[in-house]
Amino acid sequence: MASEASVRLGTPPDRLWIQKPGIYEDEEGRTWVTVVVRFNPSHREWARASQGSTYEPSITVHLWQMAVRTREPLSSGQMPFSQLPAVWQLYPGRKYRAADSSFWEIVDHGQIDSMEQLVLTYQPERKD
Repeated sequence: MASEASVRLGTPPDRLWIQKPGIYEDEEGRTWVTVVVRFNPSHREWARASQGSTYEPSITVHLWQMAVRTREPLSSGQMPFSQLPAVWQLYPGRKYRAADSSFWEIVDHGQIDSMEQLVLTYQPERKD
């Protein structure tokens, strides 16, 4: 699925605003849908190991540019999106700055088949 190599594209979106959990819109009105969210370590491993620790997991998110009807209700079985920012602003150096001032590296901006893909990774600062 999202792990295939992609064909490189030009400049990624300048800004992404949340429309609903997991759905963003860019400055051109295009919709970007969160299709994969990975935590490293996983939520379960992190919960086990983090008691008394301030360590945060890294997060990788795969967004696909696709048309969606944003009025459709979300199902209760969807992935948790609470760790994702409400706004991403393109920043120099192939990264985005989130509304909370965190930085997300652009790992990939390309095309798989006819789908434009944007892969971002958040690496928290180690505090231990």
